[in-house]
Amino acid sequence: MHDDRTLIEARLKRVLDERIRPAVYPESVPLDVAVWTAPGEPVPVEEGLAAHPEPTKVGAAWGAPWATSWFRVTGTVPTDWAGKSVEAVLDLGFDENMPGFQCEGLVYRPDGTPVKGLNPRNQWVRIAAPATGGEDVHLHIEAASNPVILDYHPFLPTQLGDKETAGSEPQYKLARMDLAVFDETVWQLVIDLEVLGELMVELPEDSGRRYAVVRAVGRALDAVDLQDVNGSAAAARAELEGVLATPAEPSAHRISAVGHAHIDSAWLWPLRETVRKVARTTSNMTALIEDEPDFVFAMSQAQQWAWVKEHRPEVWAKVKKAVADGRFVPAGGMWVESDTNMPGSEAMARQFVHGKRFFLDEFGVENDEAWLPDTFGFAAGLPQIIKAAGSKWLLTQKISWSQTNRFPHHTFNWEGIDGTRIFTHFPPVDTYNCSMKGSEIAHAAKNFKDKGVARHSLAPTGWGDGGGGTTREMIAKAGRLRDLEGSATVEWETPAAFFEKAEAEYPNAPVWVGELYLELHRATLTSQAGTKQGNRRSEHLLREAELWAATAAVRSAEFAYPYEELDRIWKTVLLHQFHDILPGSSIAWVHREARATYAAVADELNGIIEAAQRALAGDGGTGTLVFNSTPHTRDGVPAGGARPAAIDGQSAIASRADGGYVLDNGLLRVEIDARGLVVSAYDIVADREAVAPGQAANLPQIHADFPNMWDAWDVDEFYRNTVTDLTEADAVEPVEGEGGASVRVVRSFGDSRLTQVLSLAPGSTRLDIDTEVDWHETEKFLKLAFPLDIHAERYASETQFGHFYRATHTNTSWEAAKFEACNHRFVHMEEPGWGVALVNDSTYGHDVTRTVRASDAGTTTTVRASLLRAPRFPDPETDQGVHRFRHALVPGAGIGDAVREGYRINLPERRITGGADVAPLVTVDNDAVVVTAVKLADDGSGDVVVRFHESRGGRARATLAAGFPVGSVDVTDLLERPLADATAPERSGDGVALTLRPFELVTLRLTRA
Repeated sequence: MHDDRTLIEARLKRVLDERIRPAVYPESVPLDVAVWTAPGEPVPVEEGLAAHPEPTKVGAAWGAPWATSWFRVTGTVPTDWAGKSVEAVLDLGFDENMPGFQCEGLVYRPDGTPVKGLNPRNQWVRIAAPATGGEDVHLHIEAASNPVILDYHPFLPTQLGDKETAGSEPQYKLARMDLAVFDETVWQLVIDLEVLGELMVELPEDSGRRYAVVRAVGRALDAVDLQDVNGSAAAARAELEGVLATPAEPSAHRISAVGHAHIDSAWLWPLRETVRKVARTTSNMTALIEDEPDFVFAMSQAQQWAWVKEHRPEVWAKVKKAVADGRFVPAGGMWVESDTNMPGSEAMARQFVHGKRFFLDEFGVENDEAWLPDTFGFAAGLPQIIKAAGSKWLLTQKISWSQTNRFPHHTFNWEGIDGTRIFTHFPPVDTYNCSMKGSEIAHAAKNFKDKGVARHSLAPTGWGDGGGGTTREMIAKAGRLRDLEGSATVEWETPAAFFEKAEAEYPNAPVWVGELYLELHRATLTSQAGTKQGNRRSEHLLREAELWAATAAVRSAEFAYPYEELDRIWKTVLLHQFHDILPGSSIAWVHREARATYAAVADELNGIIEAAQRALAGDGGTGTLVFNSTPHTRDGVPAGGARPAAIDGQSAIASRADGGYVLDNGLLRVEIDARGLVVSAYDIVADREAVAPGQAANLPQIHADFPNMWDAWDVDEFYRNTVTDLTEADAVEPVEGEGGASVRVVRSFGDSRLTQVLSLAPGSTRLDIDTEVDWHETEKFLKLAFPLDIHAERYASETQFGHFYRATHTNTSWEAAKFEACNHRFVHMEEPGWGVALVNDSTYGHDVTRTVRASDAGTTTTVRASLLRAPRFPDPETDQGVHRFRHALVPGAGIGDAVREGYRINLPERRITGGADVAPLVTVDNDAVVVTAVKLADDGSGDVVVRFHESRGGRARATLAAGFPVGSVDVTDLLERPLADATAPERSGDGVALTLRPFELVTLRLTRA
């Protein structure tokens, strides 16, 4: 037989496009349309419904960027349509290739009842099935004219990303506003042909099954009367029944389809628009659940559920019912799908605390899985946080985007820094927007790396990013793929059902140890410095607020612990850790609002801190109390306590013979040359130089930075090929002032200006570097380099509840790909017995490289802190303006010193006049055990909750002593619930004896006697 596959494939495409799909709606009549445009931000539903719209028509332009238009559509079902299914087809001017990235609508009845959302792949609204004829139709559409930011030519700078710069030009034209007859038989024929057409091109060319499908499709097309598609559709479907009924092979890969709409909590739209995106999507999904008995939809991000509850109570009622029926599933147990590289220890914990508690309080649902399909890599501290929250599984997909190395597993156990293992799955379908295409299903089966030992994978199914969710077409395709020869099998299941099956069939899954590094989007560690600084400072202010408020509440009956305020502020900070906000990859509007939000958060938290400290200090006395919020004793002030500080020693400044200055405090001697560069940082006690010979530290360097794509997200390795050292100084001069010896350095470059103050405080072993940059560059990358005379094949980088090691070499492609990486408060390099730390107050990105010097064969290990970038997409004004950073170089630092100095630079001392010292609420007698939180229990009981971990990577024995009478002591999970299998802590009066394994995280709940 002749091979006519391509002939039939081409025939199928044209007949579907030009004859069969148009016949789904064989008859239509226009609706009457009127429109009212809200004058500013979106208005309440009742106001939109009550507005007086003006007549408009199909073809009319509408929608300034970010505006809201309320369309009223009215009409009457023709009497001769009685007995037929009737739908409204409402096309706002959609581009079907851009679901989630353009205009959208939510349809209401006149009484305000939401019907369903409208988006490019979901333009229908059911009117009657069947119709009686003569029904009046009256619908309202709340339509958002969100502009297209990521267009067909992506990454072009645009002013559309902020309503303040976007202008008023209409973005769309109404394309269709009709009542139409819906021919379900033709629609089902479309699905039949799509499923088989997509399947046959994926089958092996020499397989009998492929030819059986080809022949059946050919017969079906022969049966279609192109002049009467509606009359012949049933006959065409009959020709396909045989090939659609042939069951799958017993060994076929099995896919758990989970209804899904990955909705970015902000990205190419502002937060307020996400509130409406969620309402549209949940309206669609609850409607689908009513129509489709097998369909299951999962939605993560408790924040988005909370938005529906707060802003769309009418939608919330439908959601609650669907949850009760087990069909609409809360997933993930986090407040948002956050970045996991940059959030600090407590913040990462609170993502789970607030997320899981919301689902427990609202629905009684306990999430066992973390659900993070789109997050840009995963920090090595995350597994024990997941476990400590009471969860045990993780799903993500983004690692498949890595550019250099392909991850070797799809299902595996991920081991974190403390040894905790979490059962983890990467869907081999390689998308979190699966649409049930044959190519997607075939790819999942072929791509699955664990064949032979496992056979289950998960497919998040539905339009995402900007929302939309699953469509009736996807559900219909999945029904045909449930048991179909040549295909993987597809079954709608909850995430928990999938994980239970996957874990049961793969009890000895392979282990991956350490971070899940994404070999892409590395620049998200630096873009939008203001957002990152706001996050870091908010995290530490929250630590202070909880610590001092808890201390004051326990010590004084008159001080009320601010439960509601802290709960609200935590949720605000957690929201802004979403994986397109904190990473700096959202539009200008998002980051402008974020900066304002962080300023308001800081004001409120500073008020709470001041009130608590004032209550503790008392009104009497004239002495100055220094409040120490760090977990280590500081200048004689105990951790979590207050008393006058005791600083020994002094620091001096002298001129260098060949220009510049020398700072010396008897512990550290720093030489700053005439260029304002550090040419020596000498550890006097250890008799050891930190700066590599012949090189200079604190060296600003600037690179051209124009990645191949994804401007705000990516920095490509070739950026290193060109570098300019900023060695010219406008001024290098001593600074008068308290607190030690200082030198100011001023530099001009391009259109920007950099000012640094280098300080050496009495009794300190660190060089403090305060940097201010008035930044007006574009497509540039600014770094601060420290070439160190240290031989280190690896270095430590702080992450949540500990640190982990990365290589300084590039032996393999895996190490070479980590040319830009994340740290929290410190990086640390060490030879046996002597090391150096670089600590920071608000930066995350860095790189570490090593070279061997020709002069003495010694090794130079260079660490560079990433300060600023200047991408032009999606925010063309990224980071323009003034920024301030603090770093400190700590020669002679062990890992414990790095931990201590990292906290110190992030938690400045606070001074208040008071009459009496403040004893700590809790103390720990081993500096290796770091307390990350002291607070009152969230349930309002007044119990004191203390969270701590071993911070140095070794075993630790310690005693935690309470500064108040203690009743019972429980070891709890992150949600402050006693752990049933925990060993009862060893008590001694009001103290608890502890033995911790490396990096072990512990939460104790202490009742007050």
